[in-house]
Amino acid sequence: MNAPILKTDAISFRYNPARKAAVDQVSFGIAPGSVTAILGPNGAGKSTLISLLLGLQKPEAGKVLLEGYPLGHYTRRQLSQWMGLVPQSEYLPFEYTVLEFVLLGRAPYLGPLDLPGENDITIARESLAAAGITELSTRPIPALSGGELQLVLIARALAQQPRILLLDEPTSHLDLANRNAVLRIMHQLKRNNVTIIFTTHDPEAASLIADDLVLMRGGQVIYTGEMKTTFTNEKLSKTYGTPVEVIPLDGYMAVKSIERLE
Repeated sequence: MNAPILKTDAISFRYNPARKAAVDQVSFGIAPGSVTAILGPNGAGKSTLISLLLGLQKPEAGKVLLEGYPLGHYTRRQLSQWMGLVPQSEYLPFEYTVLEFVLLGRAPYLGPLDLPGENDITIARESLAAAGITELSTRPIPALSGGELQLVLIARALAQQPRILLLDEPTSHLDLANRNAVLRIMHQLKRNNVTIIFTTHDPEAASLIADDLVLMRGGQVIYTGEMKTTFTNEKLSKTYGTPVEVIPLDGYMAVKSIERLE
């Protein structure tokens, strides 16, 4: 494995000093150009871990390293050029058009009073095309469906031209067509050597795209490794706290619960 592009070294974080850590002594590395799924049940600490990787939250112990340097070594502008985020959802106080919203992804490359130039507009339009939503460019954001909005959030992140893209539950609440559209975009980004990290509670979504897995439960990483050695009955059952079976199916791995409901 190449030297990790992003690495956590025993990081811990809690929202309330009196409560259990949301992330507890987590260590793993992300290979450049790989797709890593952070997989686990709801409440495992996956979204908190994404915030720590981005530097939006600071660990109370341990450190996050980007190309061997702590995140504090970089300015927020530099981190925004390195890493893009596709959140689960986002509050939008203004009625942007889709193109205007995607242009916000160019902010890390503009000065405080600068307006987007022709190059920025070109990159935004290319990002819309990469997400397959060019026809939505003049649509107001509030008029979008949930699936369309998810693709717009991806396009905005693409406009940042990040080397690392983090996605928080990118396929949750999507129908099959939109889920597959998101996975196709992720696959194309991998071909372009973008490092991808995404959280999910859906093992099958992970099996369709991931090279590596980070399995979380109760704020801790309980297993990490390549898909072929980590996506197993035993390890997934321990992660989800219920017996599951992994079934090879047409080139990917399906998962079914084998617990009998009496």
